[in-house]
Amino acid sequence: MNVQRITSGLLGFPLVLIILLLGDKILVDVALSIIAILSMNEYFNAIKKVANPVKWLGYASCFSIALIHIVPQEYLNVIVTLSVPTILVILFAQVIATDMKTNFKDIAYTFIGIFYVVFFIMFVAFIDGMKNGKILIWYAIFAAWGTDIFAYIIGKSFGKHKFSAVSPKKSIEGCIGGTIGSVVLILIYTYVANTYWGMNYSYQFICGIGIILSLIGQIGDFAASSIKRFVGIKDYSNLIPGHGGMLDRIDSLIFLAPFAYSLFTLL
Repeated sequence: MNVQRITSGLLGFPLVLIILLLGDKILVDVALSIIAILSMNEYFNAIKKVANPVKWLGYASCFSIALIHIVPQEYLNVIVTLSVPTILVILFAQVIATDMKTNFKDIAYTFIGIFYVVFFIMFVAFIDGMKNGKILIWYAIFAAWGTDIFAYIIGKSFGKHKFSAVSPKKSIEGCIGGTIGSVVLILIYTYVANTYWGMNYSYQFICGIGIILSLIGQIGDFAASSIKRFVGIKDYSNLIPGHGGMLDRIDSLIFLAPFAYSLFTLL
């Protein structure tokens, strides 16, 4: 076992717990905005070999997460919807204003980064702001990090069949074990929520949600690995000992967050 990895996880988890359980919507949004800035910086550093991204727009987009629950709800949906074409307009305006010193490749990588980091993290804030969001957010966390933990343990112990060249250390056994382990963890959490917190969640529905989110989270992990492999780096940074960068730690969580939000609306 990687001692640094375990130690960092044990030290970081209480901080996440305190912010999510005790923090109001604004505090959580501000914390997620900071996480987005750190992640965006790691993404820009990763792609600097292949593109010259429009950094100011990327960082400015990260700040918008802190405003999610400040903006009146009746305007929020319109603003979020218009933000995508607005970002594209700004990016192409940058190409025009710089006489193509900023080119199409630069703005394409920038747009992907903003969508990948900012919009995906934004859905974590949306989940936290839902009715019973303080309970629901942990389903997303357990689906992402539970899968990571169990996949790591099972893969290290029993992994023999490699899953993909995108991430050669991951095994089929680890991926299956990660999903099973996270679903069991989610079902235990559901029992606690139903028994002690007055929830009435269907175990069958929650089991289905757990499987879907775990599988999507693993695709998110592979997506992050494919970017790193493309630009020739092992980790996005060394911010978190044993885990790499911020983006290395949240890659699966942010990837499944939009799907989690959609599924939670059905509860």
